Amino acid sequence: MQLLQEYKPDILIVTGHDAYYKKKGNINDLHNYKNSAYFVKAVKVARKYEKSHEKLVIIAGACQSNYEELIKAGANFASSPKRVNIHTLDPAIIASTIALTERNKEIDLIELLEKTKYGKDGMGGIICNGLMYVGYPR
Repeated sequence: MQLLQEYKPDILIVTGHDAYYKKKGNINDLHNYKNSAYFVKAVKVARKYEKSHEKLVIIAGACQSNYEELIKAGANFASSPKRVNIHTLDPAIIASTIALTERNKEIDLIELLEKTKYGKDGMGGIICNGLMYVGYPR
């Protein structure tokens, strides 16, 4: 986390591999996921450095991650509300859309999620503004 102290990013993507193990039991128990607990921990650590959801947009999770816990931990966007596999590029689609939307414009959450492969089943999040500063003349 030394990197977060030296360089303050606008967008942080925490992703990799994950899986929900039905045989282990309850869908709400982080111990029943391959990596969700690590994603949650990473989001919490990042939020210690920047509490504002507007200054640091966090996109977290992977296939079948515990969406609810990631959002509670402080992620702006997370996977996977319906515990489905997501496409590798889904977090990048969300990040690039936010990065290329003007700062004073609110992100249309439904339209953004429809750009991803599985829509609201694969990714979810909270409404936020874009991050791009626009000057004139360009």
